[in-house]
Amino acid sequence: MKFRFLLWLLGRLLAGASRSNAEFREQLVDRDLVFQLQTRDGRVARHFIVQNLRIRSGAGCVAHPDFSIAFRDAAYGFGILTATNKQLAFMQGIQNKDIQILGNPALLLWFQGLVSQLGARHKQPA
Repeated sequence: MKFRFLLWLLGRLLAGASRSNAEFREQLVDRDLVFQLQTRDGRVARHFIVQNLRIRSGAGCVAHPDFSIAFRDAAYGFGILTATNKQLAFMQGIQNKDIQILGNPALLLWFQGLVSQLGARHKQPA
């Protein structure tokens, strides 16, 4: 349940940033794609649609995402996405085959950069 809630919250944060943060929107230029985060068995999944400098999300899987990140199980996925050093946790998970990247693996780096911008504080224009 925590993993499902975390994916929903991530969708809300990404959608909000795509509406209100100009620096964040710069990362969405020329990106029209669909990606998803899920458990390996597909029981918990959320897809994210990047289109027209906006991100929206929905529950469940889509037929042909541009890339997909599949975690061993929901508890493991929650642990990885809330880890202090997410990049190291992802790399170890991929090496241990607890995380599977399906589709274009280069988009994983783009996604990690996008998520890292969510926590960054940006100066508001005066």
